[in-house]
Amino acid sequence: MVVMPLYIIDNGGSGATVGLFSFLSLVPALLVYPFAGVLGDRMNRKKIMVLTDFGSAGAILGLAILSYFGRMNLSLLLIVQIVISLLNGLFDPATKGMLPKLVKQDELNWVNSQVASLRGVSVLLGPVIGTALYAHIGITILLFINGISFLLSGISEMLIRYKHIKRESAEGLSGIAGDLIEGIRFVMANKIIAKLCCFLLILYALAQSIFSVVFPLFFKTRLEYSDTKYGYLQSMLILGMLIGSSFVGLLFGKKTNLLKPLKVGTVSLSVTMLMLSALMFPPSISVFGRASIPYFVILAVILCAFSASIMFINVPVNSFIQRETPNEYMSRVFSIMGMISRGGIPFGALLYGVILERWEMHYTVLVAALLMMMISNVFLTSIEKAQD
Repeated sequence: MVVMPLYIIDNGGSGATVGLFSFLSLVPALLVYPFAGVLGDRMNRKKIMVLTDFGSAGAILGLAILSYFGRMNLSLLLIVQIVISLLNGLFDPATKGMLPKLVKQDELNWVNSQVASLRGVSVLLGPVIGTALYAHIGITILLFINGISFLLSGISEMLIRYKHIKRESAEGLSGIAGDLIEGIRFVMANKIIAKLCCFLLILYALAQSIFSVVFPLFFKTRLEYSDTKYGYLQSMLILGMLIGSSFVGLLFGKKTNLLKPLKVGTVSLSVTMLMLSALMFPPSISVFGRASIPYFVILAVILCAFSASIMFINVPVNSFIQRETPNEYMSRVFSIMGMISRGGIPFGALLYGVILERWEMHYTVLVAALLMMMISNVFLTSIEKAQD
């Protein structure tokens, strides 16, 4: 996912093509999410995780073989990405639904922060290694490595000690539809969870999509750094995720209050988005230079702070939902929430792709930052009233 935007641009793709890739990375998952939640509450969540990881491994290794024989093209890449997205859509609700059965309720904040931190550690060097290999060896080796990583992931999941509790449920399409409607009613009945879904939809559309469409295009067309430097900047995003998840665990690990970490996250997110837009303005680039070390350092710090801010929002939100949701609803609630919230990323990517054909990048990010600031203020006020 780090290298693919660079690969697409290097092979004749435009900002709109990168936006389409990001769109296809998520939309199939969003479409399968509702059914994935029903399956996650009906079937063994551990088996779902293992089988979907093995399926992803097969798809990516197949693409690697085609790339080795020179048969890969952008169209084929997009098709395989649809398959991976569908499998990821089945994987995600099962994972989040299983975690609360493995740990104590009052440890969810801490455990979610540790899971996020370990994920950050595991992929911290990935962008640096990936972009270096892409620059010197090419896309084929990266695909082989990626496919093998999915195989190792599936094997590791087989070692998880998890007992599936089977529940009685109606069979057929009517039974699946009934389970889905029941999950939607649960989400809508909980005012705070419903508000969180709406806020995350806007958050992913306005903020997260910047780094799937706007930033790769800005880096390739406005700056003069090497692709390896792009990998370093991607690593700063991962480092920010590691720092943010660690600090939210240290500061709020044993607390159940949702509002305090959300305030920290939304305020710092708005500030970092404003700083990023300021750094993207032509005068800022002229002052520092298109390939200067000071500009690179400032940009890296901003990206790190942005990613840390996201974790101050995501970790407490996941913990709150896991605490407030009964086990028999868990996967459905996370699938519905994922469908609503992550729906913002592909549509935000498409929207940014269209806007960037007509508007300058720095103005686009500035407007997005101002909108994020106003929406966050309204959201926090509504959450505070709902808790009272």
